Amino acid sequence: MTPPCLYPPIEPFASERLAVSSLHTIHLEQCGNPQGVPVLFVHGGPGAGCSATDRRFFDPAVFRVVLVDQRGAGRSRPLGELADNGIDALVADFELIREHLGIARWHVFGGSWGSTLGLYYAECHPQRVMSLCLRGIWLLRQLEIDWWLYGLRHLAPELWRAFAEHLPAAKRSDLLAGYWELLTGDDETKARSAAKAWASYEGSACTLLPNPEFLELLTNDTTSWALARLEAHYLRNQRFEPDERLLRDVHRVRAIPAFLVHGRYDLVCPLVGADDLHRAWPEASYVIVDDAGHSSHEPGIAAQLVAAMDRVARSGSPALPAPA
Repeated sequence: MTPPCLYPPIEPFASERLAVSSLHTIHLEQCGNPQGVPVLFVHGGPGAGCSATDRRFFDPAVFRVVLVDQRGAGRSRPLGELADNGIDALVADFELIREHLGIARWHVFGGSWGSTLGLYYAECHPQRVMSLCLRGIWLLRQLEIDWWLYGLRHLAPELWRAFAEHLPAAKRSDLLAGYWELLTGDDETKARSAAKAWASYEGSACTLLPNPEFLELLTNDTTSWALARLEAHYLRNQRFEPDERLLRDVHRVRAIPAFLVHGRYDLVCPLVGADDLHRAWPEASYVIVDDAGHSSHEPGIAAQLVAAMDRVARSGSPALPAPA
């Protein structure tokens, strides 16, 4: 079910494809008010792409919302491409888009992997960011990766078992290596089957209660292929050095108004990530939604995100006032 607090469905007022390298062409769209307050929507995954629902967290009379399908994701091409695909390239793409659209500064809104990338972008270009609204905090640390690959079995053993047992028994001691071998192998049938198993594991863990509509968003043939390949690629090949880099560099963004929201029962991105970030960044507003899991489609999380951006709209300033 789509959360009732979202704004009504809206179509883009502009869509285009932008070549960002000799290999990658990315899709971007703009919704809302062409003369409005600019906000960059940073999708999750990596590889999930943007959906029509993602347009609806923002008052269309106030905001000029820029939604970008990152390299290899959504409507960007080539779909699921791993070459020339790294976090610094994605940050450079956002800067290219910002300049292409003639935007001096914008708000940044992202969840899950979008919180990772949005925070990293802000730490790289703090002068370009008016505020940050981050959901389902994930800092790309080893402890969070280990939780997703192995620790989740303690709370959702049936989901984890289906994920692990998709691999041959001999490959289960290192799940990431086993899936990487299948996802990048020459047998496309096996690769797509592995992608579907990976996406089903993630999608089923995203919501506190089963949500078939949301699960279909991640497990359809197109999204699951990009999601699984790019997530495995980033978990394996695109790590920060040092592991705590996002926390180490928080000082670069502490003057930027920020709002953090996280579900108490988030199985995908454990709450410790949000807690660690807020301890390093006490100036940021922070809400834990006690009856929610991971997804932005969770009613309590969606309500907090809409309320945060409505506060920006009402304030007429870059700041994110504390929740009422």
